[in-house]
This record gives sequence, structure tokens and C-alpha cells, in this order.
Amino acid sequence: MVADLFIDPTSLVSSEARIGHGTKIWQFCTVLPGADIGEGCVLSQNVYVEGKTRIGNRVKIKNNVSVYECVEINDDVFIGPSVVFTNVLLPRSFVSRKNEFKKTRVLHGATIGANSTIICGVTIGEYAMVGAGSVVTSDVPPFALFYGVPARQQGWVCACGEHIATATENQDYRCQRCGSNYRIGEGWCEPVMLCVH
Repeated sequence: MVADLFIDPTSLVSSEARIGHGTKIWQFCTVLPGADIGEGCVLSQNVYVEGKTRIGNRVKIKNNVSVYECVEINDDVFIGPSVVFTNVLLPRSFVSRKNEFKKTRVLHGATIGANSTIICGVTIGEYAMVGAGSVVTSDVPPFALFYGVPARQQGWVCACGEHIATATENQDYRCQRCGSNYRIGEGWCEPVMLCVH
């Protein structure tokens, strides 16, 4: 077991899971064999992590989130309370569909707001932000602000989280909060200079 790892005694964590230095696993969590959790993560109360999942470094997963097989969460991601991930499109309790699982990817620095549902097979781009209560049924571009049911693009956000532009703007933009610079075109946003990692 990793020396500086904290696991609350109420949690069930398999010795066959890989968990990185400095990670904290709080009350009533379950981590199954084969799960891969990086360094400096926080799993809040009642988080469930299946095997064959990968969670990167410095990820924060808040209360009541289940991370199912075929979900991949990259570094520096924030998952809000009661976010729901899925891994199959046509579930039936009496039909095995494990060979139909769809991979869901949450890329570096992204945020998913509380009570959102992520339909399997989508990619949430780097530093994207999904608003609370959203239902995500399609890919979310890097730096995009998505919310609603179903979630639609509402604008662009900086790596620091600040709203920087509407979805229809085509211009260069400087974040007023951190000073990062972006070039924004139709359907895309790319950093020119990031002042945060």
C-alpha cells in the first residue's frame, strides 16, 4: 500500500487497484480490482469505481458518483456531486451487453457540474465546463461551456473557469481574471497563451 495514501476505514478498496501517492478516499467508497487512480486525487463520500477505469492525477470526484467500466478521466478533472456516467446505450437487466460498452473520456482540466448525466461514448474536451443538471449526449469541444437538457454549447470558458465569450463570437480574447489569451473561431477555441496550467 502507498505510504501517504488515506483510505477511510468505512471504504472498501481492493488491494488489486492501483492508487497513487497522496490520494484521499473518504467514507463509504468502493474501488474494485483493476481500477487505476492517480496521485493527489480526492474521492469524496460514496464514490464507486469499477475495474478497467482510469482516473488521472489531481482529480476531484465529489459525493455519490459512480465511475463505471470504460470511463476514462484525465488529469485535473473536477466531477461534481451526483454526476451520472453510463457505459451502454441499450441496457437490459436480462441481456448481457458488456461487449457493447462505449468509452467515455473526460479530458484534462474539464469540469462536470453537479447532477449532470453523461451518456456513454462522448468525449468532454480539455478545460470544457458542463453546467449543473445537464444531460450530455454529444462531444463537448475543448474550452466549451455546455449546459441544458440536452446540453448545448452556450459559450467558451478559460482554463481558469471564467466565461470568456458567447458561442457565436469569432475573435481573439483575453481572460479578465487570469490574463490567458485565446483565438476563437466558428466552433473552436484555442489558447494562444495560458496563464494557468
